[in-house]
Amino acid sequence: MESSSHIYEMFKNRENFKDRLILEGIVVGVLIGLVVSALRFVLEKAGIYLLDVYRVLETKIYLLPIWLIFLVALGLFTNYILKLEPMISGSGIPQVEGTIIGYFKLNWLKIFIMKFVGTILMIGAGLSLGREGPCVQLGASLGQGVSRSLKRMRFEEKYLITCGAGAGLAAAFNAPLAGVIFSLEELHKNFSPIVLVSSMVSSLTATYITDTFLGLKTVFDIANMPIVPFSQYFYLLLLGVIIGFGGIIFNKSLLKSQDLYNKYVKIPQLKIFIPLLLSVIVGFFLPMVLGGGESLVDKISGADLGFVFVAILLISKFLFTIISYGSGVPGGIFMPLLAIGALIGNLYGITIIHAFNINSIYLKDFVVLAMAGYFAAIVRAPITGSLLVTEMTGSFSHLLALSTVSITAYIVSGFYGNEPIYESLLDRIIKSRVNVANVDESDDAAKILFEMPVAVGSFVDGKKLKDIEWPHSCLVVGIKRGGKEIIPKGNTKILAGDYIVLLGNEKDVVNIKNNIRKMTEI
Repeated sequence: MESSSHIYEMFKNRENFKDRLILEGIVVGVLIGLVVSALRFVLEKAGIYLLDVYRVLETKIYLLPIWLIFLVALGLFTNYILKLEPMISGSGIPQVEGTIIGYFKLNWLKIFIMKFVGTILMIGAGLSLGREGPCVQLGASLGQGVSRSLKRMRFEEKYLITCGAGAGLAAAFNAPLAGVIFSLEELHKNFSPIVLVSSMVSSLTATYITDTFLGLKTVFDIANMPIVPFSQYFYLLLLGVIIGFGGIIFNKSLLKSQDLYNKYVKIPQLKIFIPLLLSVIVGFFLPMVLGGGESLVDKISGADLGFVFVAILLISKFLFTIISYGSGVPGGIFMPLLAIGALIGNLYGITIIHAFNINSIYLKDFVVLAMAGYFAAIVRAPITGSLLVTEMTGSFSHLLALSTVSITAYIVSGFYGNEPIYESLLDRIIKSRVNVANVDESDDAAKILFEMPVAVGSFVDGKKLKDIEWPHSCLVVGIKRGGKEIIPKGNTKILAGDYIVLLGNEKDVVNIKNNIRKMTEI
């Protein structure tokens, strides 16, 4: 009787949750906008102070021991918070994806506080890490916190987590459209009108808040970019191919670095000190490589630094990023990988300008286009990559060229079996934690509603409900077709574009989704 009452309440709440979700998405957007504004402000100041520190150390080398002691103290404290909450390690995006799928049970407040602090400490210390991944996890945590505070149902909480994650990315880069597409392409991996509307409201709100506090400006200051003529698109295709292979190398290197850390560093707490001590060497000889890489992109796009120096920057930035992220400290890879892509594009541009006598005014284009392609090859999300770089540079007139390089890099990367980096990292987290395959059962919600989209040509496309063998622990309770919701019967035919609404046991939702996805996708 109690179970029936709970299911009735679930259906009752579902009727008006779309309108409610918009309002809650605005609340999440405001909160994450304030948080990311504070994070970006602190990291910007920390980056300035960090460069000042190394300028002082160049003339007063006797102060170096004090700086080393300070870095060791940062490492010890970060180790402490990582021990308290291991799920704040890395970018946080794999953890968010795992939460949405149903793998992890997380303490949102604990993660929020420790991720915020850990990100400031590690990026502020100069490690080659980005703020965007942490912003995504911070946003997801706030979305979950709002849901728990309002005592929402589990299916609604997943949408609020997605809203917060997308808003976090939007606020991190002043890129609301990229935040929305990221929610669809990377987190949910399908088009959902509910996700689209709620994420857009949340992302726009978060971006408005950050722009209010930090100013209405693009992340990269790249002006006077000419439009690449169609006669030069062959060189863009070639760039996409090179970037595609570069993405394969990055993914394999990143995963290999984690293997090497686990194999040779027997005491896990010592991992963090390797990139911290390496940052001192980098700070003395190549301070441009420190941090995420925003200033690095601006410098290489605004000045001719020479082929050899750019090549040194590329190798150094690549290795420092791999070593920094592989150690497991809090911090993302979005910005570093964009910086690496920009360096590859700069080298490529210098090469073909001299080899084929191409006008040097297109050098900036190659820098920007390579960033989008590198993102697409590594994350395997070409639409997000194209929109993200477009919004970060503020130039929508280059969207066709960006898409060309991104799709080419995406195809090349996929042709050689390059898995999306966040899926690979998520698989590793799942395998390394014996007890994470349990979903969050912190409340009395034994049942959960969820939707699965039907792709054209999939196994269920055109079949009747009664002719399909559904997983035992779920029940088809509705079919959304356009703006209508159909009450399912045995003879109801499923069509491409439908959204199948299912009711299942929350503890089995991961397996249910995996089994149904095989039938609804191609």
